[in-house]
Amino acid sequence: MQAQDYQGWLTQSSGTTKSLRDVSFTDSDNGTAVGQGGTILRTTNGGTTWLSQSSGTTEYLFGVSFTDSDNGTIVGGKGLILRTTDGGTTWEVQRSSSIYRSDLGGVSFTDSTNGTTAGGMQTILKTTDGGTTWETQSSGIPNFLYNVSFTDSNNGTVVGVYGIIMRTTDGGTTWLSQTSGTTEWLYGVSFTDSFNGTVVGGSGTILRTTDGGTTWVSQSSGTTEWLYSVSFTDADNGTVAGESGTILKTTDGGTTWVSQLSGTTETLWGVSFTDSYNGTIVGDAGTILRTTTGGVVSVEMKDKVPTEYLLSQNYPNPFNTITTINYAVKEKAFIQLKVTDVLGNEVATLVNEEKQPGNYSASFNKNNLPGGVYVYSLRVNNFLQNRKMILLK
Repeated sequence: MQAQDYQGWLTQSSGTTKSLRDVSFTDSDNGTAVGQGGTILRTTNGGTTWLSQSSGTTEYLFGVSFTDSDNGTIVGGKGLILRTTDGGTTWEVQRSSSIYRSDLGGVSFTDSTNGTTAGGMQTILKTTDGGTTWETQSSGIPNFLYNVSFTDSNNGTVVGVYGIIMRTTDGGTTWLSQTSGTTEWLYGVSFTDSFNGTVVGGSGTILRTTDGGTTWVSQSSGTTEWLYSVSFTDADNGTVAGESGTILKTTDGGTTWVSQLSGTTETLWGVSFTDSYNGTIVGDAGTILRTTTGGVVSVEMKDKVPTEYLLSQNYPNPFNTITTINYAVKEKAFIQLKVTDVLGNEVATLVNEEKQPGNYSASFNKNNLPGGVYVYSLRVNNFLQNRKMILLK
């Protein structure tokens, strides 16, 4: 598995330092991001500019779903539901946070009228009239449900804590538990049709189904970072985002997952792709990342000089034979890349020389070392960045 240069993902200016928790694009130009303190950001030009919209609330906003450039729904803290039919120029409160206590974590609309949201206290709500009315559905699960994905008005899946996966084929009249094979908390779910879906969660968990969830198969993510969001545009092409700036990409339905360099260590909470090339990821500290190449470095971008020093998370991690460490150098300088044990004892020097500006990778392969946690460090003049990796034996 090979890590790819982070310049496949470009940082956009959000105009905020608040945490952004979800994002929804309906085409390559029109998208909405939501998050902390009632934050709503809107773009109509693919993120070249993001404009703040008035939500009328200070509640945390956790989920957003648009079906076209005009019609969208946002869910958030204490059961809050907001609705727009004019691209966010105005937002109407459909369910007040002053009445309910249970947070809503995710929302999925398949057209302008049919939508479902899920959250705490076994909450599942369904609308067939664009949110004018919301009907409570019975999940039978007394735990938090984090996200939901519907492909049409009948077929949908919700995921939650302790490996919960539930499925409906009748629009939520009945919800049936499925066997996930894990007790990890599951945060993200994406189906492209009634059969093919992917779920992500704690400790690098990725689960895949090709039969509507009758069977779920664990896939190798190559990481133990927590994964919070997933977006597939067809049965083969998907992207996952998670903590510590983690981005993973597949083009074969998850048989292989490739790490992409995000250029950030912030937690990434939401991802939305409209096709296999155009996608946006949002996260903590107002982070917005954008790609028009599926996260892959174009030929033109490979020659672009980095604007900062950067040490990326090794991949795969944990590893048991060899792992790759990527780093970026913004100007000609003497570079040191070293590995130590947790007590600070040096076990390897991977780089100890002058480097020109550019993007580099180094391999670490120490079969003679005992398994455990190791620290690798990039030192350039007054710049120092450390990361941890796990060697399995």
